[in-house]
Amino acid sequence: MARYLITGGAGFIGSHLCESFLKQGHHVVCMDNYSTGAAENIAGFTAHPGFTFVDHNVSRYIEVQEPLDYVLHFASPASPVDYLELPIPTLKVGALGTHNTLGLAKAKKAVYLLASTSEVYGDPLVRPQSEEYWGNVNPIGPRGVYDEAKRFAEAMTMAYHRYHGLDTRIVRIFNTYGPRMRMRDGRVVPNFISQALKGEPLTVYGQGQQTRSFQYVDDLVAGIHKLLAADHHLPVNIGNPHEMTVLEFAKKIIEITGSKSTIVYKPLPEDDPQVRQPDITKAKKLLGWEPIVALEEGLAKTIDYVRAKLKEQKQ
Repeated sequence: MARYLITGGAGFIGSHLCESFLKQGHHVVCMDNYSTGAAENIAGFTAHPGFTFVDHNVSRYIEVQEPLDYVLHFASPASPVDYLELPIPTLKVGALGTHNTLGLAKAKKAVYLLASTSEVYGDPLVRPQSEEYWGNVNPIGPRGVYDEAKRFAEAMTMAYHRYHGLDTRIVRIFNTYGPRMRMRDGRVVPNFISQALKGEPLTVYGQGQQTRSFQYVDDLVAGIHKLLAADHHLPVNIGNPHEMTVLEFAKKIIEITGSKSTIVYKPLPEDDPQVRQPDITKAKKLLGWEPIVALEEGLAKTIDYVRAKLKEQKQ
């Protein structure tokens, strides 16, 4: 039985990882300060004997008495709404939080995994985006606090690997959706689903011709498991290469939900990426991984989750 520390463990992706490792019989230390995570995300397994919750801001010094085999750093605001409201904490968790978790992994001689993001590519000038592409990021734009925090985190992770010999992994996560996404986090999946279920107009920014690629959370978790088992220290894209426009996606949500919602158009946010499509050649060759959950299947599960949450809010 291995011991995992997962920062941001009460968040959307972090909570799915906690659950996955517990199901495999491992011990999980979930660290979160609930800035964007939620207690309800981990409520289903807080009574598990292998689960420990620690309320802590990882931008401050981290002290863990027990031995650790793995440190997974997932703590960070992860949606435009969050990091525009929390710009300095976003920078801190990318810089100080990464430094603190790397130091902890070094002290514990643990394997370290950094949750990076497709946002390191910025508004890309190439398509699809491979790990060799250096990106097109505006460092002083409103999204720069997140983009540059993650780029710095990658640089620091590689520095710890090269200088200290730390056993590290970097996963570049592309748009991921599924149950436990926050209802009002501003991202397209929960936005569109909740609007459609309420019969409200779906909000599309610009003309909706910007593209996105959506992967279900179970596929991401499977990819992370495979990356942890691989001896590879450079970044690896984990995402679904099936690309579609935001307008196409909005119409798909209306179709699946059977909603009578219309579509309204609003101005495009500053520095909003116009294309987003992962090149997963490395993940296929190195990890033997590719997404297997069909969009319709994943959306059906997510819609059921959002419908239940909306019902709770009415009660």
